[in-house]
Amino acid sequence: MIARLGQRLLQALFVALAVGALTFALMRLLPGDMAYRIAAGRYGYDFVSAENAAAVRAELGLEGPVWSAFARWLWDIATLDLGRSLVSGEPVLAEIGHQLGASLTLALAAVALSLLLGPPLGMMAGRRAGGALDRALLVSAVVLRALPPFVLGLILVLVFALSLGWFPAAGHAGWANLVLPAATLALGLAAVSSRVARDATAEIVSAPFYAFARLKGLPEAQLFPRHGLRNVSVPVVTYLGVQLVMLIEGVVVVETLFAWPGIGHALVHAIVQRDVPMVQGTALAMGLIFVCLNALVDVANARLDPRARAAA
Repeated sequence: MIARLGQRLLQALFVALAVGALTFALMRLLPGDMAYRIAAGRYGYDFVSAENAAAVRAELGLEGPVWSAFARWLWDIATLDLGRSLVSGEPVLAEIGHQLGASLTLALAAVALSLLLGPPLGMMAGRRAGGALDRALLVSAVVLRALPPFVLGLILVLVFALSLGWFPAAGHAGWANLVLPAATLALGLAAVSSRVARDATAEIVSAPFYAFARLKGLPEAQLFPRHGLRNVSVPVVTYLGVQLVMLIEGVVVVETLFAWPGIGHALVHAIVQRDVPMVQGTALAMGLIFVCLNALVDVANARLDPRARAAA
């Protein structure tokens, strides 16, 4: 386990370097005048002028060598200094710390809701493979995975916010604002986890050891919890690591759609305003969060499966 966590630490260092290089290069390759966009973010598009843009260009050294600017950013990363936002002037770490809480709240709510919906339904369908529930769940999973997050979010807004008026359409005023964005993310995650749980359950209940446990006279109410549940949980938790990619990708879209003040929403605004330190800081934070969550998945798998501990 220590060796595996060490591998995750090396992966985190690689992610930091790769994310930094890619975001730096992509921001420089975007069309348009970066200095003008930054000045517009500071002063507003109606008040920006060529003089403001020239001042920003001189302040940030945008006319200097690209390699020099990248080397300075790498040094800042090594010293844990992400700089200040070019628009607000606030430290990037402080901005990310403020936004990260909202994003983690949304992500945890989405994962919890998806685990309440997907695996239980998948296990019920897998115990009666080919039945009505299994077929209905397959159709639902295909439809939900085919819908992009922004389309699914708009459907939920039209139905539950505008038509029924049960929840607000956007904002961050209270727990009610969390329901629709969390449901948008959770439904896509649950669609995948339900199929993983269904396939694992169908394989377990058709295994010889499961049939032998039934022949011994073990009641059905105890059979699956004792001999199936833990075996099914291993592939579900393993695939959760793959789902985290979809979760982080979806957070950017969903936070923008529902005006949720999280790190994905901040990333979109930073890209539009060419706020390079904020783009690099938020992208770096999202990459490191993904590595940390995968490390947690490794630990959970080792706790659930003794074979993983033996292999480690």
